[in-house]
Amino acid sequence: MESLPARQQQVLQATVHHYVDTIEPVGSKTLVQRFGLKASAATVRSAMGALEQRGLLTQPHTSAGRVPSPQGYRHYVDCLLPPPGSAAQHLERELTNLSLRWAALDDLMWQLARRLTDFTGLMSLITRPARPKPTLQAVRLVRSGDRLLVMLVESSNQASHLNLRLPHEASNELEAIEEWIRDQLATTGNGSLDWSSLPPQLNLSGSLLREAIHSHSQAQTPAESDAVFHGMSRLLAQPEFSSSASLQPLLELMDTQPAAVVPIGGKELGGIWIGAEHPQSALNACSVVQAVYRSSGEGIGQVALIGPMRMAYATAKAAVQRVAHHLDRLLS
Repeated sequence: MESLPARQQQVLQATVHHYVDTIEPVGSKTLVQRFGLKASAATVRSAMGALEQRGLLTQPHTSAGRVPSPQGYRHYVDCLLPPPGSAAQHLERELTNLSLRWAALDDLMWQLARRLTDFTGLMSLITRPARPKPTLQAVRLVRSGDRLLVMLVESSNQASHLNLRLPHEASNELEAIEEWIRDQLATTGNGSLDWSSLPPQLNLSGSLLREAIHSHSQAQTPAESDAVFHGMSRLLAQPEFSSSASLQPLLELMDTQPAAVVPIGGKELGGIWIGAEHPQSALNACSVVQAVYRSSGEGIGQVALIGPMRMAYATAKAAVQRVAHHLDRLLS
């Protein structure tokens, strides 16, 4: 991410803090007065204009002050996030007491979720640990009479064997489609195959393998992680969610797929999804701050806080990390 001049960093940080506290657009004069910026209102106004040109601030109305954009929040989180306050240490002490008091995992998850919401004012969600779905790494094809033996090599050194009926017309496609699959796996790097790019001359064997691999994948998919969440009313009370149209997709997601709020890929973004960065469109008006914890025998679980993009990111990040750390220690 492109670095900002010191003055623009200072102004962006102050604008984010003001908007998180007040939900009001802010002008240069207010920033100078409230945050004691060592600059004139004209200098701060110029910096705000430069930040707007970069897409980091936006102006809701022509005569209004400015507010952070999703890109502005992203720059703030990546480059300007302050250390958590002393309250995070107090939370850690409380978590230790909860950990000792609640022995059953379900009870512990529920108590931790409640404490996270009370501490941050955001909706909290914790998933049970689950083994990640294996990813495809290689495919080997062996013809045996009118049968096709398919070996699927997956992550964690797992191998599965499929026995398929091979149409005679497809027998001369095997070498070419095995090479195509090998190239696909090397290109994507995530175990996926883009069947839409399959050459037309390989359609017969391709259709056979696509259906077989898909059926195998569905059979291997682990049951959706159990999740507890708390504080939906806190989320719905935020001004950003005053419209029922913006609420409906979010409520449906929480009813049907609460674990979809915390995709593992969040780690690639430092544990924070902002707005449309999240793969679930129901969360496009939200930010999700998450952390991963591990259980020695059962896999990976997630701790998350969900709120409007206007949130105290430093506090939220410290809170989910501390809860995840305590679950790590308890379940390792």
